[in-house]
Amino acid sequence: MALTFLRRRGDARDSADTGFDGTDAELRAEIDRLTDLRRSERSPEADRRLLWLRHLAGIRLVEAASGASFVAPDEAALPPQPQDGLLELPASAVTPGIIRAAMLRDGGIIVRGLVPRDDALHLAAGIDAAFAVREAGDTGAGDADVYREFVPERPYQPIGTRDWIRAGGGILAADCPSLAFELQELFINAGVPALAAGYLGEPAVFSVDKTTLRKATPDVPGGWHQDGKFMGDVRALNLWLSLSRCGDVAPGLDIVARRFEEMVRTQTEEAVLTIQVSQALAEEAAGDRPIIRPIFEPGDAIFFDEMNLHKTGSDPSMPNPRFAVENWFFGPSGFPEAYVPIAV
Repeated sequence: MALTFLRRRGDARDSADTGFDGTDAELRAEIDRLTDLRRSERSPEADRRLLWLRHLAGIRLVEAASGASFVAPDEAALPPQPQDGLLELPASAVTPGIIRAAMLRDGGIIVRGLVPRDDALHLAAGIDAAFAVREAGDTGAGDADVYREFVPERPYQPIGTRDWIRAGGGILAADCPSLAFELQELFINAGVPALAAGYLGEPAVFSVDKTTLRKATPDVPGGWHQDGKFMGDVRALNLWLSLSRCGDVAPGLDIVARRFEEMVRTQTEEAVLTIQVSQALAEEAAGDRPIIRPIFEPGDAIFFDEMNLHKTGSDPSMPNPRFAVENWFFGPSGFPEAYVPIAV
């Protein structure tokens, strides 16, 4: 069946980025219709169109939000926290209530096998190809069907953090529409949207700014930080998904395995950035809890929130880059003002 596009509201940025003036139900139906068609026929135009429609749907969710409550923590189902790290559970045992209980007690939870290994490796290969296309674009030889910088609906401002994201070994998923579609499908098949919505107590929303595809080489710089330092007062759940083995042969994550209720002081010792925590203060903040660098296999993940203290865990002797997805889910009632929404 040929892909067709239901367009409303005049001319726009390109043939895939036109507005939609229908009702919320009609917009959702159009997203579902195009998604079903896209599953049977690859189309870069459909990928761009779906991304744009989900952007419009995300805007509507944020504008209509009126408040929500996090899921009640399921403390009774929560196993004890290991003395040497964070709780680890298989994906089949994880519920929104367990994630919430682990978040409030431990600061995060590791989930083994959240997505199938082969699917994780496939997405990693796509990210590697997208990085190559972006680099080729610097010389004018890039493929716009693979990498095209996303321009949000007005009055949202163009994304201004790409250079910083690039320096950290990242590429925005919204700049790679086909990979954004693949990522969405990966999450749907793993039941992640339901987990996130259940945790947040309202429909989950991506942001263009904080849905990042990573290829981190051992020389990529990192520093201790809490994302809440720059995101502000939000309702958030971070999913960090590994797409390659990391933590030993490739950069992983260094994590303080405890819950924080306040921001740790920044800009002391070697920490010169306004969001950066020094090594000495990270060790002091850890107290009697360990600083860990878990080993992740492709498809393993960790959930944490904006209070978690962490950094890229790297060593120059590591032989491989690390492929991963860093994705923040937000509740529309606590969506960061400066960010650009995308409906899940």
